[in-house]
Amino acid sequence: MMIQNIKNNITVLLLLLLCGACSVSKINKNAEGTTQQEHKTFYVTDGTEFKAQEFYPKFSWEVTPQYFMFGDGTRLLTSKEVKTIANKADFICIEKNHACKSLKFAEIGAKQEIANFKAIKPSIKALYYFNSAYAWPFTSYNQNFTKNKIKNYPELEKFLIHNKETGELEHRNNTFYFDVLNPEFRAWWVKTVVQGVKDSDADGVFIDQMHAFVWLRNSQTKEVEAAMGEMMMNLKIGLGPDRILLGNNASHVEEVFPAIDAAMFEHYNEKALAKENLLKEWGYMLANAKAGKMSIFRIGVEAEIEEASQTLIKGSRGESLEELSKERLEYYQACFLIGAQPYSYFQYGWGWRLSTGPLVEYPELLKPLGAPKGAFSRLNKDSWEFTREFEHAKVWVDTEKKEAKITWF
Repeated sequence: MMIQNIKNNITVLLLLLLCGACSVSKINKNAEGTTQQEHKTFYVTDGTEFKAQEFYPKFSWEVTPQYFMFGDGTRLLTSKEVKTIANKADFICIEKNHACKSLKFAEIGAKQEIANFKAIKPSIKALYYFNSAYAWPFTSYNQNFTKNKIKNYPELEKFLIHNKETGELEHRNNTFYFDVLNPEFRAWWVKTVVQGVKDSDADGVFIDQMHAFVWLRNSQTKEVEAAMGEMMMNLKIGLGPDRILLGNNASHVEEVFPAIDAAMFEHYNEKALAKENLLKEWGYMLANAKAGKMSIFRIGVEAEIEEASQTLIKGSRGESLEELSKERLEYYQACFLIGAQPYSYFQYGWGWRLSTGPLVEYPELLKPLGAPKGAFSRLNKDSWEFTREFEHAKVWVDTEKKEAKITWF
């Protein structure tokens, strides 16, 4: 009997150790001696294992996984604001003009902010921001791309798109357009972005506006797409094997997809929020996961209000949409959960500023969720009603009526 009890105890101990191995992330040291998190095993809804890279952020189904992207052009965050965001996310990005007015250049703002986050949460993954289409003048590298300076820098002006008829620089509110068809520009851009990531001590970069203004030269569509693909692949190589490359609206861009580690779905207008597009995006989220790539499902409730959307585009601060964001959270959270795969993250608010959502408390996003029990189900092929179950929640959404119900248990 004693021998049998010992055997039973050993069996129980082994089972506990095995369970612990499945549920606890281990910390290993890489060749440089820095710590790396050994990721848990997660499965895509087709049954395949998600192949997470060691440099990816932490992921968990414990609560709705979130990604935060924010900027305040006037200042750095307070210590309280840093803690508020760090407590809710393991994956963030510092937006394009952060702390410019107080620190002069955006890469300095990013560097200091990333250091502040790392000081209290070393494992957090923080991205630098750069644009591949608009020559925003917020960094030291781009400071001369302004109306008053550009003519003094012909070596930079040749990197920009000129109107074919007038010869004048194309622009939106005096923000100039990069010309991806210029090979010298592509080389300069890659070098500049890599330098920005290094200077800011970031874990990677978010690349915005990956369209390359293709509509301005429809006759050269293939050349533009090929150039963008080449530029992004060279960027990935330049960043090195342990940095994240996140591309905005890049899941369906065939030339760019091989280079990226993650893709954002930016819902910036009513068309992007249409039922047909949401269904298509859930398919892309599955494809991303099968390829071992992360997905960011970004919802901006300003897209529901045309005036609010245009206000943000024009750069005005506009009205607060906090109450609307709280009213509409259940629907948009449900839209995310229906299509979420391992390493899918939810970003929510009504803009890109610190004041447009990141500091708002949304208790529903912190409710226990648990892993999904399977893929989503569609009521029938002609219906726009979808359901999905998680360990602690049942999700129902009607994307035609734009209604949803999340039952927590």
